[in-house]
Amino acid sequence: MNAQDYIDREDRVCAPTYHPLPVVLCKGKGSWVWDVEGNKYLDMMTAYSAISFGHCNERLTKVLINQAQKVAVTSRAFYSDQLAPFLEKACALSGFDMGITMNSGAEGVETAIKVVRRWGYEVKRIPTDKAEIIVAKNNFHGRTTTIISCSSELEYQRDFGPLTPGFKSIAFGDAQALEDAITPHTCAFLVEPIQGEAGIIVPPEGWLKEVRRICTEKNVLLILDEVQSGLGRTGKMFAFQHENIMPDGIILGKGLGGGILPISLFLSRKDILSLMGPGSHGSTFGGNPLACAVAHEALCLLEEEHLDERAAELGAYMKERLCSISSPLIKEVRGKGLWYGVDFHKHLITAWEVCKRMLAKGVLSKDTHKSVVRFAPPLTITREELDFGLDTFEATLRDLEKS
Repeated sequence: MNAQDYIDREDRVCAPTYHPLPVVLCKGKGSWVWDVEGNKYLDMMTAYSAISFGHCNERLTKVLINQAQKVAVTSRAFYSDQLAPFLEKACALSGFDMGITMNSGAEGVETAIKVVRRWGYEVKRIPTDKAEIIVAKNNFHGRTTTIISCSSELEYQRDFGPLTPGFKSIAFGDAQALEDAITPHTCAFLVEPIQGEAGIIVPPEGWLKEVRRICTEKNVLLILDEVQSGLGRTGKMFAFQHENIMPDGIILGKGLGGGILPISLFLSRKDILSLMGPGSHGSTFGGNPLACAVAHEALCLLEEEHLDERAAELGAYMKERLCSISSPLIKEVRGKGLWYGVDFHKHLITAWEVCKRMLAKGVLSKDTHKSVVRFAPPLTITREELDFGLDTFEATLRDLEKS
């Protein structure tokens, strides 16, 4: 079958919840993927940062195979020899005391919501069912019914009501707006340190530090969604480290599974997570031995190969290259580490068209909010590979300027 045959076949049986680029991938290695017709592409998207270690990383694949031949899933009805080593490593890297393992980033966010509400009732003594969580406008935390209820994107909510109450939305990057929004019923501020799906929106310098001060003074938990920004992506192990603060909890996912398996994690302090008891939360697959073994190895790989430092170094180079492109199509370049968004003037070009043109030249990326092309290459990408991707992007813009 050719690519169109696969596309037609999928369209007949798969609900249209995505709008993929017209390419059918079947193989990957390192920074590269191949389609069913043998064409080769540089992956500058890495499944929204999930493939930080490159496709089919040999070290991670070896752990996957070894563990799969022992035991893969046991459920949390029993102890596992893989969960504790993984959580110990995650806690050591992050500075937190304990965690709750789940499968997807959205599940990690749902976990955090439950935990902070329980803290609000049992510690802060908020009246029953009155707990309030403050979020930022243009956030993206997932697509469950509760999470879309805190979104400011109306299309995410359309026809999915009634929505879940208990959320208040403020402007991203505005510390004063946060302070003004807090009430005695506020239990937490849930926010991305850098907004990913919104178009790689970086807040003003010092904002997160001010947020930490406000939350401490007002007795409000600061919970950071680092599903995309965490684990080296921004040039630090965690994005909150850019401002030398410590949140009360973080949510991790995507790259945590090494680009092989889904796994997510909510990390926090013992005094917060010890409020959760048997039956208060759970998942049949959450914390399964197979995912934990791979995630543990991914964290070891990240630390031992200093991939956060590598992301900082290559990210500075990527920023320099992107900012040096002089094109009337570009409105703004935003990002940090190996994570950048190029925002285009909407009246001149769509990001979808840019991505389609890049696809034809052998580079994969994806648009968001119609005007932004995102770049999130593997943290293991070489400078030569990065140059190929950036050269192709620039050549694509030159072609579009002429058309």
